Amino acid sequence: MRQSTVVAVRFLFSRRWLLFALAVGVLAYGCYWLGEWQFHRLDDRRERNAVTERNLVAPPRPVEDVLAVGEPVAASEEWLRVRARGTYDAAASVIVRYRTRDGKSGVDVVTPLRLDGTGHVLLVDRGWVATDNRGDASPEVPAPPRGTVEVVGWVRADATGDSTAVDGQSTRAVSSRTIAPTLDGPVLAGFVDLASESPEAAEPLARTETPDLGGGPHFFYGLQWWFFAALAVFGFGYLAWDERRKLRDSSYGASDVSTPTKVGDSAPS
Repeated sequence: MRQSTVVAVRFLFSRRWLLFALAVGVLAYGCYWLGEWQFHRLDDRRERNAVTERNLVAPPRPVEDVLAVGEPVAASEEWLRVRARGTYDAAASVIVRYRTRDGKSGVDVVTPLRLDGTGHVLLVDRGWVATDNRGDASPEVPAPPRGTVEVVGWVRADATGDSTAVDGQSTRAVSSRTIAPTLDGPVLAGFVDLASESPEAAEPLARTETPDLGGGPHFFYGLQWWFFAALAVFGFGYLAWDERRKLRDSSYGASDVSTPTKVGDSAPS
């Protein structure tokens, strides 16, 4: 019995099974690490959400207390409310293409606001408007209010990458770094999503929605990766158990084959 058990387990130390065990170990550890990564992302998201929640309820601050020329928007300042006073430069508006809402194509309209007193320029994303052609670079959009305007908006950081390139007063993502060269005067870094303005435009645009403060899919993605790690270990264990069972059965079968009884020797009468 002991010898058959040793034979039935010895296969685990064969080259093939050792390599198999190594591969399963690497796979299980990789899945475990990916699960940990997703949980760390969840923690990071919760921290950002906590900052955003505080910023959303904070009272509006003067825009130039938060934004400055040439200084990128800090992560802790996104979604702060700021207030500004100035005049819209409607002729210098930039169209942000390929924006959809509720399955409808449209564009965002970014209009420079020339601030009173300082001469600085603030980029204001006035909102979204539906268009017939989502690739249209110069659609008809409602005009901003004329004259001096009081604006309250949410602070946003500049987008990055090739999508921020400006071509014919249109772009695919908002960045003060690429829009500033098309304007006269110093431009504050970042931009604001319009929350309210006074006086209101004759045809107000659809306002930007506040961010989703949920946890996202990271928790379930983390559990999924950990499940894959456990499945890899369980699968290896099952295959090893099945192989051991087969070897043990074959060993028992061999031991059951006994020497045939000799026939011919008769008992004395």
